[in-house]
Amino acid sequence: MLRLSFYVPAADVEAVKQALFEAGAGRIGNYDCCAWQTLGTGQFRPLDGAAPAVGHVGQVELVDEYRVEMVLAEDVIKPVIAALKQAHPYEEPAYGVFQMLSFD
Repeated sequence: MLRLSFYVPAADVEAVKQALFEAGAGRIGNYDCCAWQTLGTGQFRPLDGAAPAVGHVGQVELVDEYRVEMVLAEDVIKPVIAALKQAHPYEEPAYGVFQMLSFD
């Protein structure tokens, strides 16, 4: 199993999660739509050449964002990441994929 962690503006969290669930993320045994999320403040400054969905080039922006985590099987990683990039409002969504160990 893998764990995907990403940051998304509060206004877009449900739409992005739904896109990832439809691509196969968030399934644990006999459950689906599994995720963990917490609200925080994201910070970034768009540089020259950026086309920010929020804010302005050269200015530091603070945005209410959720950090969302969900598990996924390795065989769905490519469609899940494609869905994340398609559904996410940011030009460069921040995310990480981590391999999980199982002790069953």
